[in-house]
Amino acid sequence: MLRTNRAAAPSARNGIDSLGCVLGGHKPPNLHKWGPGIRDVYALHYIIRGKGTYQAKEHLFTIEANESFIIFPETEVCYYPDPDDPWEYVWIEFKGDEAGSLVSLTSMRPDFPVTGKTTVDLFPLFSIIENANAKPFERLRSTAKLRLLLSYYAEYFPSVAMLHSQDYVWAAKEYIANNYWRESLTVTDIVRFVSVERSYLYRLFKEATGMSVSAYVTAFRIERACELLKRSELSVKAVAYSVGYHDQLYFSKVFKKATTFTPSEYKALVAEGVLPAGELTK
Repeated sequence: MLRTNRAAAPSARNGIDSLGCVLGGHKPPNLHKWGPGIRDVYALHYIIRGKGTYQAKEHLFTIEANESFIIFPETEVCYYPDPDDPWEYVWIEFKGDEAGSLVSLTSMRPDFPVTGKTTVDLFPLFSIIENANAKPFERLRSTAKLRLLLSYYAEYFPSVAMLHSQDYVWAAKEYIANNYWRESLTVTDIVRFVSVERSYLYRLFKEATGMSVSAYVTAFRIERACELLKRSELSVKAVAYSVGYHDQLYFSKVFKKATTFTPSEYKALVAEGVLPAGELTK
């Protein structure tokens, strides 16, 4: 059952029209699809569990637990749950003169309206909507809670426009760490997230890591694969899938190039104690 709670719209009469909560709610897992359509407000969603797909214009994103997406006003969107693992989420709609500037403090943009995972549980902060008959002080309290919620997004997912050159590399690394498992991850995705010229990010990344962005993605995936091979009972196919390779043969080829061993050989050598856990040969 879809549960919502509507608040009165921001009112100039009460002097609180610069930012206001409009609607909020919680959606349990089901196969409901929304859109394509538009909203005239900002609508921030936080995934509690499960996963789904969010499409904004020509951009398609897979969203899962502890990640968020936002709908920008007057932007055509469509979103729907994964049929095998439907998402459960909470959301908050808001509007007002300050809404756009507050959202701009975060990394969420019309061309990239999603976030990675956060270690902070944001779920409780979404319970901020008062009822439609709320008194002015109650609505001010809701607005304060909304500002608190957005402050967490600004802290954990800051606008790349606020970053210095060394922070671009950090932002790119964070994005890779949160998205390496996506088979569709590309350098273009990373460049778009960081919002700098591709050649500039390449130079910064090369200076900081000694690798290109694409090489770093591969190295990160292989390092994660090694961890899974030595510390889990997952099959090679499952490990490959978990680090962004849906083609097991291609994964084995990339893994051997990086380690001189096939994934199966690596797993066996670690189990026998021949190869120290976590140590690659080159």
